Amino acid sequence: MPIQFAHTNIIAKDWKALARFYEVALGCTPQLPELVLSGDWLDDLVGLSGSSLRGINLRVPGHGDTGPTLEILTYENMPEGPVMAANTPGLAHLAFAVDDVEASVKAFLDNGGSLVGKPIVKEVPGAGRLSAAYARDPEGNIVELLRWD
Repeated sequence: MPIQFAHTNIIAKDWKALARFYEVALGCTPQLPELVLSGDWLDDLVGLSGSSLRGINLRVPGHGDTGPTLEILTYENMPEGPVMAANTPGLAHLAFAVDDVEASVKAFLDNGGSLVGKPIVKEVPGAGRLSAAYARDPEGNIVELLRWD
């Protein structure tokens, strides 16, 4: 089987609320069943002891019924997470190509998200016109909303 991107995982304080946000703000769709996972096999996989989690996979828009997902999980026991910034080392943000950046920003704000910086429109020589905004979901994860013309 050739290599294929499968999913991005978000560990959430409240998986149900965060999943609902991505459904409403960006049109992601739940892939049932909900996940309820625990046991030695999970401990072995994630390198923890006594792990137990719940969550769901959300199909991201634009890739059909077999495309990649956002896997949103909540562990029964979790430490507080860091506050991410655009320049924090590690995975920095998710990016969604949207038809209307302004409308997508409004959907983020209307559903509990916030802006990181200011939305921009920039002519990029040789590439076209970029409209983009960095926003945070309700749990602080950074999401880039972008459109190239």
